Amino acid sequence: MDPHSIVVVSLHTPKEKIWGELLAISTAGVTLRGIDLNSFDHFIRQLNEPDGERVGVPTLFFPMTRVERMTLDEPTGSIPSMDELFARKIGRRLIDYLAQFA
Repeated sequence: MDPHSIVVVSLHTPKEKIWGELLAISTAGVTLRGIDLNSFDHFIRQLNEPDGERVGVPTLFFPMTRVERMTLDEPTGSIPSMDELFARKIGRRLIDYLAQFA
């Protein structure tokens, strides 16, 4: 997986799934800008509030000892990717949205 790919990282101890932009991957761990997958709907609601501020996402590092797996955020058959859902609801892809904070 290449930097700037949109991924879902599954972690253990505690169990979490993080969705976001992959910044780096090394033997030490994974760095990404993202959110807990359980917060996706809340994040979308915040972005769609007319009086809301720009909402960024944190840069996170997870040591490889916590990483269970990492998958590309891509559609499966008729099921859209999280990035496609984000684009439908916000009007642009996650990578384009995050570019304003770089």
